[in-house]
Amino acid sequence: MAETVSGIVERMESPRSAVSWAAILAGAASAAVLSLILIVVGTGIGLAFVSPWQNSGASVKTIGLLAIAWSIAVPLFSYAVGGYLAGRLRTQWVGVHSDEVFFRDTAHGLLVWAVGTLFSACLLGTVLSWAVQGTAQAGASAATAATRAVTSSVENPENGGWNAYFTDMLFRAPQQQTQPSDTTAKAEIGRIAARSLAAGQLSDDDKAYAAQLIAHQTGLNPSDAAKRIDDVVAMAKQAAAQTAEKAKAAAEVARKAGINAALWAFVALLIGGLSASYMATVGGRLRDDLPAV
Repeated sequence: MAETVSGIVERMESPRSAVSWAAILAGAASAAVLSLILIVVGTGIGLAFVSPWQNSGASVKTIGLLAIAWSIAVPLFSYAVGGYLAGRLRTQWVGVHSDEVFFRDTAHGLLVWAVGTLFSACLLGTVLSWAVQGTAQAGASAATAATRAVTSSVENPENGGWNAYFTDMLFRAPQQQTQPSDTTAKAEIGRIAARSLAAGQLSDDDKAYAAQLIAHQTGLNPSDAAKRIDDVVAMAKQAAAQTAEKAKAAAEVARKAGINAALWAFVALLIGGLSASYMATVGGRLRDDLPAV
């Protein structure tokens, strides 16, 4: 404080900022590294509870509860350490009211949490970029392999590729001529079935030809062979519908799991910020030789 000529009290401002970035960066780095260590330890503990054998190891519910508890404990402990270090390492503010000191320490703890979270996000982004790059390379390799497979199929239709179905249509014999062998007939009907499932329906020409082959190989009359085709097609459609329902159910489970993971991640981050803020005030009071709150 200083008194002017007119008697008005003027506040003397410090030329330096109240933010101790060195202490904040030190606390944030410590929190980020400690979080990484705890995550690695938690992964090892989680794998210890998992077992591929039936009726062995912890249940899915128990593992989920442990994962939630550990995801909360990691930021609670790591950011508490980072906030405490920031409070102890910052410079002492002289001539500042105790309420202002409390506010500054709380702000330092929040900054430790913010910077540490950015460190962790950058590290996670780097890992994800590596994973995406690896996936892209694998996808390119798979596309190259698929192109080679298609090319090979086009050059040699006997391999059973996609165009083998259309090749079979070119060599379909009339009913009065000699029928193919059992192995050849089964392979050709398999290609007809694959084509029909992909198209969503069995054409009349394919049905008539398949009934002809089945009647010749099994001794059934054409009407019974056609009925058998209808029954098998209905069973195949039912199996496909059940598979689709299972896929939708799995997608719904994954969606709910993603929602829960996002909510618990929010709770964990919030707890980390509160922990860093509080422990920064504790470390600051100890730094100023004041009793802890």
